[in-house]
Amino acid sequence: MKLKWAGDFREQVDALAHALGNLLVDAFHYLALFAIGAAIVWSAVVAFLGMAAKGHAAIDDILLLFIYLELGAMVGIYFKTNHMPVRFLIYVAMTALTRLLISDVQSHHAPDMGIVLVAGAILLLALATLVIRYASWKFPSARAAEK
Repeated sequence: MKLKWAGDFREQVDALAHALGNLLVDAFHYLALFAIGAAIVWSAVVAFLGMAAKGHAAIDDILLLFIYLELGAMVGIYFKTNHMPVRFLIYVAMTALTRLLISDVQSHHAPDMGIVLVAGAILLLALATLVIRYASWKFPSARAAEK
């Protein structure tokens, strides 16, 4: 009974440390998201200015802009929901592989096994997207089911 004040003080210090820790984690979270978003915008602007300086945009340049768009959308979704949209990472990978495939075909013009492997990787990523979409529809997360 005499040490009730010590227990109360410990609980107050614990609550203060918990609140301060949450504040610091959230501040780092937002700072990192803004830094990543700024880097994406900066890279996209530099790529666009490079296309403008060339006077034309090739298909791989346009696909690069789509990669930046998908990365920006992924950051925006993560900012709003605090959930990492894994599908967008797969979309970025599919777009990057498509860009690789197109540039390889444009530069070499020779069919080889590399083209088949890249196309197979794109197909595998498309199937992974299908599985993720089906799983999220069939087995929604507890947080999504509450809304």
